[in-house]
Amino acid sequence: MLLRFQEAEYDDSDWQTASVPGHWQNEPSIGSDATTALYRTRVTVEPAAEDERVWLVTDGIFSQGDAWWNGFYLGDIEGYFARHTFELDPRHLDRTDNVLALEVAHSKANSSDDKSAIVGVFDDWRSVDTQWNPGGIWQPVSIARTGPVRMMSLRVRCREANREAAVMVMSAVIDSLEATTVTLTTTIDKVEHSVDQPVSAGENRVEWLLAIPNPNLWWPVGLGEPTLQNLKVQASVDDKVSDQRSIVTGIRDVKMDDYQLTINGQRLFMKGANYAPQRLDIANTTLADARHDIALALDANLNLLRLRAHVAHPAIYEAADQLGMLLWQDFPLHEGYSNRIRHNAIHLAESMVDNLAHHPSVVVWCAHNSPVIDGPVNPAIDRPRFGGIRAAIGQQLPSWNKSILDRSVRHAIEKADGTRPVIAHSGVWPHPPQLDGTDTHLWYGWRWGNERDLVRLAGRLPRAVRFVSEFGAGSVPYSDDFIDKAQFPDLDWETLSERHGYERRPFAAHVAPADARDFDDWRTTSQRYQAQLLRRQIETLRRLKYHPTGGFSLHHLVDPAPAISSSLLDHDRVPKKAYAAVRQACAPVIVVADRMPARLRSGEAIALDIHVVNDLREVMSGEVKAEIRWPGGTYTWRWQGEIGADSVTRIGNLSWVAPADTGPVTLILLLSGDQTATNRYDSRIL
Repeated sequence: MLLRFQEAEYDDSDWQTASVPGHWQNEPSIGSDATTALYRTRVTVEPAAEDERVWLVTDGIFSQGDAWWNGFYLGDIEGYFARHTFELDPRHLDRTDNVLALEVAHSKANSSDDKSAIVGVFDDWRSVDTQWNPGGIWQPVSIARTGPVRMMSLRVRCREANREAAVMVMSAVIDSLEATTVTLTTTIDKVEHSVDQPVSAGENRVEWLLAIPNPNLWWPVGLGEPTLQNLKVQASVDDKVSDQRSIVTGIRDVKMDDYQLTINGQRLFMKGANYAPQRLDIANTTLADARHDIALALDANLNLLRLRAHVAHPAIYEAADQLGMLLWQDFPLHEGYSNRIRHNAIHLAESMVDNLAHHPSVVVWCAHNSPVIDGPVNPAIDRPRFGGIRAAIGQQLPSWNKSILDRSVRHAIEKADGTRPVIAHSGVWPHPPQLDGTDTHLWYGWRWGNERDLVRLAGRLPRAVRFVSEFGAGSVPYSDDFIDKAQFPDLDWETLSERHGYERRPFAAHVAPADARDFDDWRTTSQRYQAQLLRRQIETLRRLKYHPTGGFSLHHLVDPAPAISSSLLDHDRVPKKAYAAVRQACAPVIVVADRMPARLRSGEAIALDIHVVNDLREVMSGEVKAEIRWPGGTYTWRWQGEIGADSVTRIGNLSWVAPADTGPVTLILLLSGDQTATNRYDSRIL
């Protein structure tokens, strides 16, 4: 009988009521192993008036589906974030009591060779519970009515903008019943513009420009106010409105050259964090949730979130627009994929641009995250280990994902937008023939190497630190109800690894459970290690500001579910120690020194450069005091002068010879004057 579930007369009286929007795994009677769900609902629709058309619109089916109306097959649905529109013609509307039936499917692939669902980290990320299936109707399903002409899609981009003028690019797919002339009227920022566009019967792709004099610009945090505008487009036939769209957008210009970002002509160093789905059941994300997470990022002095390998809930983009947070938008490709997905990936890349291009917060597109799985080796520094030879070779050689799929998706995004930078893939090292590469994932001090190796890499291979889009270390959260602490150190490591993101090898190498006195000691040690690593690596990247580094995105801001991970905030948004460390390292003004060796020998000479990093747009005057303390005494240096706006200023050089005294050594830096900042470095004389 289920084979006839789509028919209007089918008896569904014993079916379970489902929450829509929602995910089927949140329904009490559906287990975690379900890969398909059938939905039925009754819809009252009045018959279409003369010259009126009626449409069924789905905004988010996770991730594939088929739709029927009163038993008539409407079509298939592909792509969890893509809008699908089906016209309900007179044969569909011969009754007011209608039945919409949807078959929705989502299952996880067994390997990258057969992975074809384009859902990014929802299916393939260690911090996502392997028993969670996000399948369901996660965005609204609605009925729309138009005249003889409908705008099937509206794509809005800002091509250029300054204080004197701006140019918006408008693109639409217009479906018309017959050949006619459509008047497209656009209103924004007290500007109204109309253009007559001849169209043929069926789908038509049209584009027009809108010039805006003296616009009110949208600015990200740190540069100005995030001013938003209401934009309205009406499509009229014979002076009668047939269809219209209203969106909220912002007028701003974005460019990026060699990972150096400029907004409205102002250069901006990107201080970011990777952002996972706000929660695994993204249907339940709210605007308040989104604003809260972004406020936490802003409080940590971050100005960018990288939406790592997923298209997020619409509330995330709305909140970012409102609060002035920049977004790096990954297309939801994560690691390897089947060679069957190219055509679908191109289509969905265009859908992503349709959905998101009007958001001023979105400043970068990226086609694929980690097409080559991050290798535990840097060929410029480390000897290959833990299988690093295979990873290093994979970075250098061409592959279907890296060389064909990613180029196709990048080209599709560039063609659909053309106003933002597009990166083909994230985490690809410089490789022949151009030795260029992209942004890098540098897990020094966690998945490989030592946390100090980042400095050595920057000196030997500067292109590798133009933009570091993943780095960090794992730590144990305060919200730990999912851990049976009483069993420590014999925890259920297999479950923690499979369902809660625990990385056994890095923890064993750097903060081994076996070395801890008890669970609380392990948690404290892991959080201190994470905080130290992030603070020092961020300081290194900021000291290289613009020469060559354009920014970074640490991994990651917050957990979408209970996890032992590299997040700054756990799934309950309780901050770890690293959160405060990142806030200090990302402060608008910091004072930093070259790192002292972890251990010094008596008589060893050190020479350390002192820098002040200033992200403010104004010149500062100040004094820097450096003081070295050791068991036998102290030594002090002072410098005074100006510190350039939006710059890194070398203050001076500190030279010192370790005395005969053994014990701890501390270097304390203090900036005073127009701005204040402090820093501290510890070592030991052997």
